[in-house]
Amino acid sequence: MNLGIDVLFNKIYRVKEKKNLAVVCGGFSNEKVISGQSADVVIQSLKGSDYNIFKVWIDENQWSLLHEDQTLPIDKNDFSASTKDGKLNFDGVFNTIHGTPGENGILQGYFDLLKIPYNNCGVYASSITFNKGACNRLLRHFGVKSANSYLLKSDETYSEEKILERVGLPCFVKPNASGSSLGISRVNDAPELKAAIDHAFIEDDLVIIEEFLPGTEITCGVVERDGKPKALAVTEIVVEKEFFDYEAKYHHKGTQEITPARISKEDYEACMRLTEQIYTWLDCQGIVRADYILNEKGIFLIEVNTTPGLSSASLVPQMAVYAGYTLEEFFSEEVELLLNRH
Repeated sequence: MNLGIDVLFNKIYRVKEKKNLAVVCGGFSNEKVISGQSADVVIQSLKGSDYNIFKVWIDENQWSLLHEDQTLPIDKNDFSASTKDGKLNFDGVFNTIHGTPGENGILQGYFDLLKIPYNNCGVYASSITFNKGACNRLLRHFGVKSANSYLLKSDETYSEEKILERVGLPCFVKPNASGSSLGISRVNDAPELKAAIDHAFIEDDLVIIEEFLPGTEITCGVVERDGKPKALAVTEIVVEKEFFDYEAKYHHKGTQEITPARISKEDYEACMRLTEQIYTWLDCQGIVRADYILNEKGIFLIEVNTTPGLSSASLVPQMAVYAGYTLEEFFSEEVELLLNRH
């Protein structure tokens, strides 16, 4: 009987007692391509680590384990897969999904129910930061500056004149819950406003229209170390275009990303400390990046990203290397934290 039980338990997918880590990517939004690239960087960086690494793809049509040139279905009842070696369960999840359902709290709630630990923020922080307007309004109570804005629902009638009275020209029109600069337009003249709003509604049914803030665009990554938030670095974004759009972010067309940012020491330190404070105020976990505009009036928050890009073209890996990490060290520490945190 004991031998039979041992054989049964050995069918559970364990190799040298390494823990099984699912690197989850894809999603339901147009950011799924970038998500796949982020997952590949994480997987490549963790090769040779103390974990069995598996890539899991999630989209509207299927949840799949991509393993040994096979595509195997994920059982959503317990987030497992059946392989030739037996049932594969996961000890933890490294979530690289940008947009829904991985960045807005939906997937986090699912993993909470299954008691599977994951690397990034919980349901509250994920959902509040994914709603740009709500997050900025909340952080204003802590003294964080942000641009004047106007929120607009897709089924709401609106007056272009009233919108422009509040935000002025030029202004930016953005999907309230989207990333990678998808659906964003800069409006320089009043006749352009309606088309920009329509364009943003393709990505989301809630649109935020913000005043243009002149200044230097900067961004700061932050992680948890020794139980406290630790800012990595401040990067300066220099774009030849009107704003840091998808092409600029991921194909570096007409853009420079300069780390460390060419700003005063005082402003640099202020940005680092502010980002750590935001991490604490929002009860964040894992890797977070906050984007800002710096001008003579201070540091203005653009948005907080709780599942920032981790591809080779992304900002956080650049910051991590500047801060003295190899990517293997950086992602291995994140995995250790996620397995111990929950």
